[in-house]
Amino acid sequence: MRARLSIALETGKDLEGQAPDGSPDRIEALFTRGAAKQEKRRRFVAALLRLLVYLGAALTAIVLVVVVGYILVKGVPYLKPSLFEWTYNSTNVSLTPALVNTVIMAALSLLIAVPFGVGSAIYLVEYAKRGSRFVQLVRTTTETLQGIPSIIYGLFGMLFFVTALHWNLSLLSGACTLSIMILPVVMRTSEEALLAVPDAYREGSFGLGAGRLRTVFRCVLPSAIPGILGGVILGLGRVVGEVAALLFTAGTIAQIPNFAGEGIGALFDSTRTLAVHLYVLASEGLHINETYATAVVLLAVVVLLNLMTTFAAKRIGKGSSDD
Repeated sequence: MRARLSIALETGKDLEGQAPDGSPDRIEALFTRGAAKQEKRRRFVAALLRLLVYLGAALTAIVLVVVVGYILVKGVPYLKPSLFEWTYNSTNVSLTPALVNTVIMAALSLLIAVPFGVGSAIYLVEYAKRGSRFVQLVRTTTETLQGIPSIIYGLFGMLFFVTALHWNLSLLSGACTLSIMILPVVMRTSEEALLAVPDAYREGSFGLGAGRLRTVFRCVLPSAIPGILGGVILGLGRVVGEVAALLFTAGTIAQIPNFAGEGIGALFDSTRTLAVHLYVLASEGLHINETYATAVVLLAVVVLLNLMTTFAAKRIGKGSSDD
């Protein structure tokens, strides 16, 4: 607009093609009129973008309500006591073994992935030189790994854990495969959470004479825990809902590992998680009603785990802020 005004003044024409009188008031009026048009255009674009955001949020909420409502309507009437019996058979198609295996699988996967992911993020942010080629290479690699389909992880787990290491279709093979799947997510979210911590925390700790290790674990890490737990929630959701990778690594046997009788050897038993149980029932086509009921339980488990992790993140964040 300023360029147009300059051209108009140089050519002896204003924005409407009339010759300006050259007075300061006239020039100020031209600038005011141009600024008003620009402000009007900005408001229109802002209103349009706001409308698109509201439409996207409304569409997402509607899809969520429809999907959850459909599952609840179809599945809740078939939540029978036989569905929760301790032993699975072809008559009751109990989901209890799959539910227990899901909790164990999620715990093992997080137990493997979280220490490696958080530890790698701490090294990249706190110890490695920021902006170095090594850091950029690791970030590119982790971002690439996040986009690999789960079936590829399943094939890798079958070739390496099941075949090469002779673990066979087992709980441990599935947990190791899932930990590799969620490692990039945990690592990248942990790295972003650590980068979000102000450098003033580090400088203040160094100024008081603390070393780097104490600074990381007493000042930086407590402030980044809520963000780290956000990545854990994402990884947990992927573990609970994964099917393709577990079909090739954990198997489909609906039994609870006998840790009481076999000890640690039960990790090498073939198991079936809740998502795999849902897939098997849907594929057979013989227990459709029980399939919807299983979907209700799977949905409840995911929501419950997310709420528990979110609550823990808020409590830890509140405690660190109080300190």
